[in-house]
Amino acid sequence: MTQQKFKIIKTTDIKKGMYVILPLSWHEHPFLTNQFVVRSDAEIEKIINLKIHEIEVDFARSENIADKAPPDAAPPNREKSETAPKIVPDALTAAILDTQAPPDRKALLIRQESIAMMKNLLDNPTAENIREAKKGISEIVSLILKEEQTLYHLLNITSYDHYTYTHSVSVGVLGVALAKKLFKDTKNHDIQALGAGFFLHDIGKVGIDNNIINKPGKLDDDEWREMRRHPSLGFKLLNDTRQLTEECRIIVMQHHERVDGAGYPKGLRGNDIHVYARICSIADVYDALTSDRPYRKKMSPFDALRLIREQMMNHFQKDFFENFVMLFKPPDGMQA
Repeated sequence: MTQQKFKIIKTTDIKKGMYVILPLSWHEHPFLTNQFVVRSDAEIEKIINLKIHEIEVDFARSENIADKAPPDAAPPNREKSETAPKIVPDALTAAILDTQAPPDRKALLIRQESIAMMKNLLDNPTAENIREAKKGISEIVSLILKEEQTLYHLLNITSYDHYTYTHSVSVGVLGVALAKKLFKDTKNHDIQALGAGFFLHDIGKVGIDNNIINKPGKLDDDEWREMRRHPSLGFKLLNDTRQLTEECRIIVMQHHERVDGAGYPKGLRGNDIHVYARICSIADVYDALTSDRPYRKKMSPFDALRLIREQMMNHFQKDFFENFVMLFKPPDGMQA
């Protein structure tokens, strides 16, 4: 008896993590593709608003749901179900290479598939998987360096959740964009290597209890002490898997250091903090402020930038922040 992978369910029963197949043509819905993993309540609401009453779900490709098999399905085929997902989705590469898609839709698909890539990696951060993820990250960096309009839309997509893999993509894109702006007139920096560092900056969180990461309130002293270990854990993971470039070492270990010495793990000050880590720290804080977190709602981009300028500038290098703000303006010849 073969495993039943697909099942028709009511649209009102859709849950985050389900891989849905829309029974509509591409121009009849607001999504980038007809088939995708539902990742937010907003996407569920959009599907319900399409006024379709039933939808097909591929349970074999669904993520993060309690029961990966649909009701009344046969026991899963163990050989297939235990096969690890491909780290870099084919859809990511296809989206990056697509020269016909409008920049806004292309950016949305690249972000969606980049998040899937980082989730696949953080679920199983082996040496081989880190190497594969770096290849995907390299493709994203190359696009950022070449396609201004797609980058503009990537930068202006706000996060719907606080998951580490979503945050990793946001900081990766923001960090590469800022590095591109700061280093455009020099060839002394390897932007590809920097991109890997920015995307992997929080990889050490795979060693932190999710109950601490997702706690809907202030961490106590013991929990905070544990959370502050993630830079060192990230360094150890990349070192043990022989994936620790100099750029990754700097960014992973120093992205929580602050210019005034208030950061961690070493309390470095001023110029003791490497320029790469200073880039990452701005991207890191901005994305944290503009994403929903267990303990607070997200801020608008404008409010987040104003908060950083008015209350947190002692943490960051002023000219870096000024260049960071400029990232969100449309490129020449493009209207917002």
